[in-house]
Amino acid sequence: MSDALPRSSFSPDDMPLDAARSAFEWLLAGPAPLSVDGRGFSGLPSRAVPLDELLRRLLDRRCPQPLRDAVWAHLIRRSREEGGKWTVGCVGLALPALTGICATLTARFVADPRDIHSATLTGFLAELAHVDLGRPRIMLRLRWAAYRAGHLCLREALDAPTPSEEAFHSSAPQPLCGHPDLVLLAAVADRAITAAEAALIGSTRLEDTALADAARARGAGYEATKKARQRAERRLVDYLRGRAGDLAGAAPDDPAVEVLDRLVIDEQLRATATAPTPTPSTTAVRTSPTVIALGGLRRRRVRRVMSPNVPQSGVQGCGGSPTGASRAHQLDRPDTASGPTSEVPRCA
Repeated sequence: MSDALPRSSFSPDDMPLDAARSAFEWLLAGPAPLSVDGRGFSGLPSRAVPLDELLRRLLDRRCPQPLRDAVWAHLIRRSREEGGKWTVGCVGLALPALTGICATLTARFVADPRDIHSATLTGFLAELAHVDLGRPRIMLRLRWAAYRAGHLCLREALDAPTPSEEAFHSSAPQPLCGHPDLVLLAAVADRAITAAEAALIGSTRLEDTALADAARARGAGYEATKKARQRAERRLVDYLRGRAGDLAGAAPDDPAVEVLDRLVIDEQLRATATAPTPTPSTTAVRTSPTVIALGGLRRRRVRRVMSPNVPQSGVQGCGGSPTGASRAHQLDRPDTASGPTSEVPRCA
């Protein structure tokens, strides 16, 4: 048992493992240091064995591996059941291994190694809660879990961009201008529109709020909200047009010009949508030609028979004499138009 008192304070240069070592030393200070009952282990003395003495026995090369696994399994069970001092005790027994890991990982690392030390200790504690106690070489598996966590932190630190002093500089804050909301505030200040109307225009025109959602928020109907916005926009357009002298030399990206253009475009679209449709009296009615419309045209005589008029045609059947066909046949033969009609041959 060590009679030396541990350090009571930490300096800014201390590492996370230094804090763990100091906490472990506090557990060993005083008349009742943290100990394990050696009677439950073959190879330990039959008495209470303090953890610092237990650490020396475990580090001895002559210590058998089954004894090491039995001690670590006992300490890890106490840590999982009670936590607190037993977890710190496990970290204290693993400090030689954790210190070696951190020394290896930070041997050529020029930056601050505190993050690597913290990651190594965190990896050990995370594996302490899940390591399989039924398998041999418990401490070896805990050591590799701590190494993997510290190595991952080292890789992330090496892959990160190198900070440069030229990338950090101070500058004056940007002036509060160039936003369309300031145009609406100026219109409210000049009493062109009210604050509620400015909020309605800003939320539905300059933002993504739907007019139906704005109507529900106002507690009014959709049509009433739409008409209220139209009246407010007309007054806002008149107000902005009244500032024609101020906007004459403004840049195209000036917020006042942007608001004016957007409202004027909306007004033009609304006027186009509400324009009266032309009546039928003012629209030229175009009708398709009918029989009556073509009645005054001169009828042209067909000089050629378009369809065969023989018994073998099969169009109207055999032995019949359709009226339309006979009239077309008579018109085609002017020498028989006034004489007796010839008999149509019949089928044999």
